Amino acid sequence: MYEITVGAAFEAAHFIAGYDGKCARLHGHNWTVEAVVRGRELDALCMLIDFKILKAELNRVLDEFDHRFLNELETFAQENPTAENLARKIFEQLKTSDIFNDATKLHAVKVCESPNSCVTYHE
Repeated sequence: MYEITVGAAFEAAHFIAGYDGKCARLHGHNWTVEAVVRGRELDALCMLIDFKILKAELNRVLDEFDHRFLNELETFAQENPTAENLARKIFEQLKTSDIFNDATKLHAVKVCESPNSCVTYHE
C-alpha cells in the first residue's frame, strides 16, 4: 500500500458559538491542511498520484475558506466551524474530485489551527 500526503494552508477567522472561553470571540488562524491518499497500484510513470495534481485539487477546495469569516459561510450555517467540522467538510468536498479512481482513494484530511492543535478526519 502506498500513501501520498500533500499540504496546503489558508487564513480564516471564526468563533465557536456557545463555547465557554476565548474561542467564543472572533479570532483567526493560519490553518494548515494535509490530504492523504492511499492505493496499491502505480500508474505508467510509477506514481500513485501526481503531487502537483493532488495539491492543485486541495487548493481548489480550500479557496472557499481562504481569507473568509467561516461562520458566515453557507457550509457552516447549521454548525460551528470547528477544526473537526472543517476537516470533515474538506474531506467530503475533496473526495468527490475526479482525480480519484479505483486505484487511488482519499484516506484522510488533517486540519491544524495551530502547530499543536490538529484533527484528522477519515471515513
